[in-house]
Amino acid sequence: MSYVALYRKARPQTFEEVSGQDHIVKTLKNQVRAGKLQHAYLFCGTRGTGKTSIAKIMSRAVNCEHPVDGNPCNECASCRAIAAGNSMNVIEIDAASNNGVDNIREIVEEVRYRPAQGNYKVYIIDEVHMLSTGAFNALLKTLEEPPSYVIFILATTESGKIPTTILSRCQRYDFRRIDMDTLMARMKYLTVQEGVDCEERALRFVARQADGSMRDALSLLDQCMAFYMGEKLTYEKALDALGAVDTDVYGELLSVVARGDAGRAIRIFEKMMERGREVGQFVGDFIWYLRNLLLAQTSDDASEMIDISSEQMQTLLALSGRTEPETAMRYIRILSELQNTMRFSTNRRVLAEVALVKLCRPQMERTEDAILDRMRVLESKFEAFEAGNFVQMQRDEPPSPTNGLTDSVARGYDSAVEDDAPPPNAAPEELRAIRSEWATVVSHVRGGVLKTILKDMVPKYDAEQMDGKLYLPIQKGPGAELGYSDAGRNKNKYDEYAAELEGVIERLYNRHVDVVIGSPGKNAANLHEISADDILKDSSKIGMPVEVDESDFED
Repeated sequence: MSYVALYRKARPQTFEEVSGQDHIVKTLKNQVRAGKLQHAYLFCGTRGTGKTSIAKIMSRAVNCEHPVDGNPCNECASCRAIAAGNSMNVIEIDAASNNGVDNIREIVEEVRYRPAQGNYKVYIIDEVHMLSTGAFNALLKTLEEPPSYVIFILATTESGKIPTTILSRCQRYDFRRIDMDTLMARMKYLTVQEGVDCEERALRFVARQADGSMRDALSLLDQCMAFYMGEKLTYEKALDALGAVDTDVYGELLSVVARGDAGRAIRIFEKMMERGREVGQFVGDFIWYLRNLLLAQTSDDASEMIDISSEQMQTLLALSGRTEPETAMRYIRILSELQNTMRFSTNRRVLAEVALVKLCRPQMERTEDAILDRMRVLESKFEAFEAGNFVQMQRDEPPSPTNGLTDSVARGYDSAVEDDAPPPNAAPEELRAIRSEWATVVSHVRGGVLKTILKDMVPKYDAEQMDGKLYLPIQKGPGAELGYSDAGRNKNKYDEYAAELEGVIERLYNRHVDVVIGSPGKNAANLHEISADDILKDSSKIGMPVEVDESDFED
């Protein structure tokens, strides 16, 4: 016998086994018990909430030979025939593929004949909103006054598409999304029955991905168990099986986006794509993360509204203080627009990268929330300027649990990597960036004498070598009278100063740089420097966009 999917195997057989729909179950049980049945029911709700399952239970209950407190016994001939799909009294119709007038006319003809066995003929029409206008009109009269032995059960996920003439002829029941605790309780029970060992964190992740749908939750759980057959299902294995991303990655990405580092944001995204993550799911999960962030920023009882662990909640609260609610709303708007665009695109990855750049660069938009975000960036720049740390002022913040590219992306989110691994050597373009922000580096040096020396030095680097070295040539000028112009006599001092500078750069940029103070020797011909004019011409090096109005130069 072929394998039966978990959600089919675990389909409820009585009203008591239905999860999360107590308001509907109680009403239907009372009607069956009292014999006060309606001629037409309309079950509305999102996918996987139990509409078809309750319809099948209802069809067995009204025809059961020995009902038990409003439930079918599931033992009599009628119950077994209906469960096996062999009963002539229960007719299931998929309106998505049988939506024409002729299909409905067949039903109208069939209802004239009494059931050969049992009490009622039950017509279950799934996805009824897919019926054509003509089919709805053909069903109207029969639906309003059917024979006493006929019951119609209509199920739909989009009640707004059903004509009001049909709605007025049915008793409507709205199925709710199933909460996380109910989904987890059901999955725990089934994993015990299946003999599968699962972490509670893994089940919670699967329940969150299901978004209130029991069928989706069981399908995802079935997929995870099949992926790791015979092994314990952990949180990390669930992530791999479903192609999802740990929430810490979104915290890292949000920190990078908030400080406008588009290059690093794209590197995080590319790392996830290399690990086989799906673009659409990555974007959807990031939107959900930002939604939680927005609730944490605007609600006094965010912990009651957001279903995440206490550790994740602490991280979210820490991140909520770094962005304004308007900024989070702008991020959500851009990503929601991206979702709509990706549905019709074949190059979804490029669209996602463009959206990440848009998140980091509010000056690319002219919307109201983008202007507010630009004002936020400018205010933070002015605050940094007043504090004497104008450029890249956010780099000297203490690292948070989700800050630092090397904590997550650079090490591939591998728990086997040591947390105290040394930072990588700086590439030539990174040395260029450090040189462009030399005033920031100097401002973090503690020694007053060393600061005086560094202000007169012009850092240089070798653009053709990947050695990660920054050269500070000693020249005649200010500071020479202090004895710093002679490389031979002051080598020990230079080594101490170089070590201090290396530590400052490592704290600010998380990159290792070998600082060489003194004569560059044979490398002098290959060294490059960046003048102040070059820095001012390139807005990316000072962290603030420079806009020039050409009309100011016209006569």
